[in-house]
Amino acid sequence: MAGDGLFGDEPGDGRGGYLVLARKYRPRTFEDLIGQEAMVRTIANAFAMNRIPHAYMLTGVRGVGKTTTARLLARALNYESDTVHAPTVLLDPPGVHCQAIMESRHPDVFEMDAASRTGINDIREILDSVRYAPVSARTKVYIIDEVHMLSTAAFNGLLKTLEEPPPHVKFIFATTEIRKVPVTVLSRCQRFDLKRIAPERLAAHLKSICDKEGVAVDEDGLALIARAAEGSVRDALSLLDQAIVQKGGAGAPVAAADIRDMLGLADRQRALDLFDALAAGDAKTALTELRAQYEAGADPALVLRDLMEICHEAARAQALGDEARLIGGADWTARIRALAQRLTPAQSSRLWQMLLKAYEEAARAPDPAAASEMAMVRLCAAANLPPPEEAAKLLREGAPASADAGPAARTPKGAGPTAVAAQPAVRAFEDVVALAAAQRNLTLEVELEKYVRLARFSPGEITFQPAPGMPDDFPRRVMRFLKDATGEAWVVRPDAEDGVQSLAEKRAQERQKELDAARVHPFVAEALKHFPGAEIVDVRQRTAETAEGAQILPMRKKEERR
Repeated sequence: MAGDGLFGDEPGDGRGGYLVLARKYRPRTFEDLIGQEAMVRTIANAFAMNRIPHAYMLTGVRGVGKTTTARLLARALNYESDTVHAPTVLLDPPGVHCQAIMESRHPDVFEMDAASRTGINDIREILDSVRYAPVSARTKVYIIDEVHMLSTAAFNGLLKTLEEPPPHVKFIFATTEIRKVPVTVLSRCQRFDLKRIAPERLAAHLKSICDKEGVAVDEDGLALIARAAEGSVRDALSLLDQAIVQKGGAGAPVAAADIRDMLGLADRQRALDLFDALAAGDAKTALTELRAQYEAGADPALVLRDLMEICHEAARAQALGDEARLIGGADWTARIRALAQRLTPAQSSRLWQMLLKAYEEAARAPDPAAASEMAMVRLCAAANLPPPEEAAKLLREGAPASADAGPAARTPKGAGPTAVAAQPAVRAFEDVVALAAAQRNLTLEVELEKYVRLARFSPGEITFQPAPGMPDDFPRRVMRFLKDATGEAWVVRPDAEDGVQSLAEKRAQERQKELDAARVHPFVAEALKHFPGAEIVDVRQRTAETAEGAQILPMRKKEERR
């Protein structure tokens, strides 16, 4: 059993003190690691084939087991018993060196925290010691935690030894910031990404620990802890430690409401009530409910986070149907599935984007409660708009404009279009540019004119020759824009070699023709003769009220070069 025996000599265990759950139930074998089966399988295969790398890189968020895995690896590399004298992932029963390694007191397993020892001198100690053979174990193992915090000089000093270490030396690195580790170091390591633990699996793990501890915690409460831990087993066990004492040792089960109060969360059912009001566009109910939750002690930012979670679960239920695994009781699951049927995928996406923006605003607003209330108003106003896919269809069909086109005003199929502002159908490439301009997407409008040398156009497909300098993500952004605007999937192919001039190139060529024609105009030529150094900067047609066909030719004196 995890936590039995291995830590029996730790302070506080069996001597009147208390050992926190995160230490008591730290994995003592690879089988105890939850959610990391792929990594364990790879290590086992490497041991079986005797293809053991000289350096490992363990990465993942806090609390997923990087340091514990490093110690398990050190044990596995040095495992020795009466019958086994080779590396193995089967660590039960513990071998000769296991106890000392897991208690960080083995002379051949060195642990260094790079967060506090970052310099070249610290690394030099390691480099000076690698040449010596192990004292008692089979392999010398160097575990460096938070390796990304080493200085540049320290990394450079480590490289040569890391590339060609002595056969009796293994390195195990752990980090939460893998992007900060130099590529030269990463390329010399076998990398393992330790996964976040899924909430449902983490909740089941917490339930098994509660059974071992002889405590009763409501399953909905365990689900709350699992979500709050964000995939970290250590964080989940720390929160469980805190939750168990909520009843003060009275023996009564710890209810979900107790854990919700402990975490500062709003009631999940009340969060669903609030989301229902937002989806229905009922601003009065939404504001009243938000204020009531705030006065009851709920953090406005956490309320918004709960709403985002509801939106996410509803979207998953829409996409996955009966296969969607929803964490919560039967009533919660039923309400989420009903919400998924009531909203369209596009509406869920729109709500998510608005809630995410509201969460960011509440985090930096001087009054988070006020910022959250303003977000409720915006969300209710958006609920009274037609679904995005319906609006896109009406844009294509050119429906007449109307002020009220919310969910209550939707017209059934065949009963005529719901009223929105009319836009021309996308029948030519120029319509795409015009649509970008109408939606004030100025960046995309300019890029469409600049980079698209059109080869072929048909509704649903654009093939073009890219102009120099086109961003790599330009085709993808055009496809997403057209999908959102028209409700239909478009194919945008930047692979043609026979495209005509882009709109920007065509416009520049026409302007140059106008300038060239102006220069040979008798009146202009005579004027340029009398103003040496002058240049034509623009050509504009005069209106009919002035001279017909005449041109205004503004000229600018070039600055004299000194």
